Amino acid sequence: MQRGMNAWLLLTYKVPPEPSRRRVALWRRLKAMGAVYLQNGVCLLPKTEAHIGELRLMEAEIAEMAGESVLLETMAFDAAQENKVMARFKADRDDEYREVLGRCAGFEAEIAKEIRIEKFTYAELDEETVDFKKLKAWYEKIKSLDYYGADLAKTVAARLNECEALLDDYARRVFEAQVENQDGAL
Repeated sequence: MQRGMNAWLLLTYKVPPEPSRRRVALWRRLKAMGAVYLQNGVCLLPKTEAHIGELRLMEAEIAEMAGESVLLETMAFDAAQENKVMARFKADRDDEYREVLGRCAGFEAEIAKEIRIEKFTYAELDEETVDFKKLKAWYEKIKSLDYYGADLAKTVAARLNECEALLDDYARRVFEAQVENQDGAL
């Protein structure tokens, strides 16, 4: 039987329920690394040196919490199982990409509102620029965890390009309005 090509790190852990903040912090760190939970206290990450190092640190922290953990290297039994695991990783990233798409829609609506009410100020442009940079950084963070190429990655990249073009157009309008205001003040 042909074994899968991808190696994963499987972390199983059990920590005391209290204090809950420590358990939640552990969960958040694992999710921030892009871990996929197979069930409560059982998660997978692609095998990388960085992940090995981080999970070894977590093992020590779990022990300090009076918890238990086991860290294993594993592979899928067959291609069908490997595809299931990869699909879970992709689905998690697509969920995150959907959130970015929702925020893109909000960003576009905000720019459209500012254009509609003709609010062409440098302060507003700065605010919109900061918002766009946050969107872009969020996308980059998700992309760094997109180990297997989630379906929505290209859609989000294209949508961010559209948002950037919209911001560029808004910036042009702001600069034109400011020049007109300066000309009128002379």
